[in-house]
Amino acid sequence: MIRGSCLCGGVRYRIAGPLFDARHCHCSMCRKAHGSAFRSRASVRAADFAWVEGEELVTFYESSPGNRRGFCRVCGSAILSKFDANRAYYGLPLGALDDDPGIRPTLHVHVASKAPWFTITDDLPQLPEGP
Repeated sequence: MIRGSCLCGGVRYRIAGPLFDARHCHCSMCRKAHGSAFRSRASVRAADFAWVEGEELVTFYESSPGNRRGFCRVCGSAILSKFDANRAYYGLPLGALDDDPGIRPTLHVHVASKAPWFTITDDLPQLPEGP
């Protein structure tokens, strides 16, 4: 079981299955949504995700057609992304997890639009766009 929560603690969730496809995304939308050089995220099966508390505090913003980013409306923490094209999976920001996810990011994506002030210093593969 993996637990996650927002900054104010109003939103809490748990994950009963494995996370997969962990990556660092450098696209401009992820940078702006997270106020950071990139977003570290993984995928989770929707069936393995369960709200524990505060689902009503989560607001969704459609950042691109069919991609909805959910965040806590109290503290602004990114919680999860939902995809119209594949409702069986969610995108999950690793930074909101309270427990070790058991996986590590394996690549950088959208590096063609990465922040000019950030230098990638690890040896993970770098893709100009998404996979």
